Amino acid sequence: MITDEIQKELFAKQDTAYRDFQAKLIPNLKDGAMIGVRTPELRKMAKQFAKHEDIGTFLETLPHTYFDENQLHAFIISEKKDFAQCMDGLNRFLPFIDNWATCDQLSPKIFKKHRGELLPYINEWLVSDQTYVIRFGIGMLMEHFLDEDFDIRYPETVAAIRSEEYYVNMMIAWYFATALAKQYEAVLPFLERNRLDIWAHNKTIQKAAESLRITAEQKAYLKTLKR
Repeated sequence: MITDEIQKELFAKQDTAYRDFQAKLIPNLKDGAMIGVRTPELRKMAKQFAKHEDIGTFLETLPHTYFDENQLHAFIISEKKDFAQCMDGLNRFLPFIDNWATCDQLSPKIFKKHRGELLPYINEWLVSDQTYVIRFGIGMLMEHFLDEDFDIRYPETVAAIRSEEYYVNMMIAWYFATALAKQYEAVLPFLERNRLDIWAHNKTIQKAAESLRITAEQKAYLKTLKR
């Protein structure tokens, strides 16, 4: 079966030192869940296996056993060139994502050409009860709707999210720090008017202070808004 073939190749590319390093960065994964294949190798495998006649079997066999299989799955979806097929596969896969790395590296290239069609899906993801589905939705707003397609409705939607989940709140802060770098005047009132919860508010300011895209004057003012 293709799943066995993929696992065999993943273990053939295993780097145990890299595995041990990665495991420290993703502490919520259970012991033994990581093989330790470096990202460039996984991307090469994704392009190779995306053309395999039985790849559908692998993509439908969920949940996967290993983190590296999830990464490979994410990279295969990211390469899909048909929007409808991409969304079908993505929505099957999203509920099974169990870590921030797979969530954040899942970025379908086709979305750049279908931003209008993407928005309804993002709105659904943002009201999910699953941590990484919400995080992915915020990430897609950050990636695709902070430049020419920016609308104040988008930060309004993110600011309304309330969660006890660390990985959701960290993405909220990342979103607003990035928004400050790209849409400073429009987004600043969200901090001035305390629209975020305290943790996300202060983390946004911290991340903005670390950004090279925000001026020293802006950083100095943002620090006065710390709660």
